[in-house]
Amino acid sequence: MSTRYEGRDVDAAPLGEPLPFPFSRLVAPNRLMKVAMTERLASWDAGDMSASGIPTQDLFNLYGHWGQGGWGIIITGNILIDVTHLEAPGNMIVSIDAPPSGPRFEAFQQLARAAKAGGSIFLGQLNHPGRQTDMELQADPVSASDVPLTRSAFADMRFAQPHAASLDEIRDIKAAFVHAAAYLEAAGFDGVQLHGAHGYLLAQFLSPTTNRRTDRYGGALENRARLVTELGDEIRAATGPDFVVAIKINSVEFQDAGFTTADAAALVELLEAHGFDLVELSGGTYEAMGMYHRKESTLRREAFFLEFAELIVPHVTRTRCFITGGIRTVGAMVDALQSGLDGVGLGRPSTTEPRLPKELLVKGSKACIKPLIGDTKVIAGEESFGFGAVLSGAHMRQMGLNQEPFDPSDQASVDGFMKDFATWSKGLTNRSKKEVLSHVKIQSVEVKPYGGVA
Repeated sequence: MSTRYEGRDVDAAPLGEPLPFPFSRLVAPNRLMKVAMTERLASWDAGDMSASGIPTQDLFNLYGHWGQGGWGIIITGNILIDVTHLEAPGNMIVSIDAPPSGPRFEAFQQLARAAKAGGSIFLGQLNHPGRQTDMELQADPVSASDVPLTRSAFADMRFAQPHAASLDEIRDIKAAFVHAAAYLEAAGFDGVQLHGAHGYLLAQFLSPTTNRRTDRYGGALENRARLVTELGDEIRAATGPDFVVAIKINSVEFQDAGFTTADAAALVELLEAHGFDLVELSGGTYEAMGMYHRKESTLRREAFFLEFAELIVPHVTRTRCFITGGIRTVGAMVDALQSGLDGVGLGRPSTTEPRLPKELLVKGSKACIKPLIGDTKVIAGEESFGFGAVLSGAHMRQMGLNQEPFDPSDQASVDGFMKDFATWSKGLTNRSKKEVLSHVKIQSVEVKPYGGVA
């Protein structure tokens, strides 16, 4: 029997209410969203990018399991729009020259069928990392301005000096995003989420720390947000009326002179004016990760960014707002809805429990499984954040292999995982950044076929 977080005896019914989107015509069946996480399970050939970034059977399996899990919304990990700028090898890719036919397109169609089989709304997260591309993959990355990334929470990554995007490059970047959105619509996706958080390219334009432009894409927030709002307009024009347009943004950056909560509040007003259906509120960058609790008050309320979100949500009346990060109990999820948010995003719990919505809404559990490693309900848990990320990656790899994720609340299973983690870590020493950094392979824990447990 798994050990769960201690949760209040709160009725989960509000989490099961349908959610209509204001600008498209779709309705999510409930308020629980599986958020984006980097899977790194797509095809990869460093010598042949035309054969890279294609969804694989592992991804069909993974999203098929989430697709049967009862989620209201499912969002993919990074789908990159430029083969020269990757978050990591193994990302899915839809480049500007990808036609809506052939093996790549058919694979994206199969992925959409798998994820939507249970009735979830399925969104592809479109991303361009900008300056956050490892220098072994890109020696001259593009960004809003030529501001280098001088430190990173990821010790094994190095980043080159970026250059400021020219107006022609901005035009081409927009065209690539719009092409990818139309491509995914043709493949059967219900919509897209633009990745405008965590220091990636769109966030580099939004943040005054990385955007020092003096043209129409720099300066005041309306100008720094211009790339995003133009993308929203152009994607709307290139897709049908039922297509969902969403975005992930930072509610705060945790950096001096960085993107602030006041910026986020003004930004969501702009996003609503430009027809964005959904805003997911997150926080942090590669330089200042925010995915942990900084004080006791946020720990009690569970969500990392709730106090910031509560200052942002009153600025919209139609666009739906979700919060992601740290929430682990039904009580805290319902509290988030009562504070004005429309839904809750869940990442790591979705990898441990791909059927989590059914567990909470049907079986009546009051909380997620409490892992013995990677527990987010601690103060200043930066190390815990790292272990949690590795744990989630291992669980995704298991699901891709049609295995049940092992129980991280079981000590013997965690001991086996740590043994496999040690083996995996040793293999990082001489790894080229042009190779896929696969997630930990579980070999020292008893493996059960997916569906083999209650």
